[in-house]
Amino acid sequence: MKEYMKEMRKLVGTRPIIMCGSSVIIYNPAGEVLMLHRTDNDSWCFPGGAVEPGERVEQTAAREVFEETGLIVENLNLFGVFSGEELYYKYPNGDEVYNVDIVYVSDSYKGEIRLNDEGKDIRFFKMDELPEKISPPVRPIVEELRERAGGGRL
Repeated sequence: MKEYMKEMRKLVGTRPIIMCGSSVIIYNPAGEVLMLHRTDNDSWCFPGGAVEPGERVEQTAAREVFEETGLIVENLNLFGVFSGEELYYKYPNGDEVYNVDIVYVSDSYKGEIRLNDEGKDIRFFKMDELPEKISPPVRPIVEELRERAGGGRL
């Protein structure tokens, strides 16, 4: 979490807050999707994170992709907006959030993949070989992705 979320946590402690974020499903030329293996909960997710005050969600998406993967993503197209009970999450440190995730897709990017301290692995997966251990608030997004691709649910 960035500075704004740290400031909010000083005020509210671990109590549930609404967190607006943005993430990106990145496709490579083979049609595989990029996923990040998170260090905080040992689960897989799409690159993304919290919106900072005054930031447009498209800026958040591009910034988070660069911070977490080293890639510069272009041509973001809206995949969907996800919210509600199924995006509730309690972090391993006890912080509780109700996520609102604005999710984009893109197959246009440049740069070399590199990890930051938020991830312990990053790689492209075939749609029928996605990892089983998906971060809980990302599961509805993966389910929607599989449905649109003609696959099954988690």
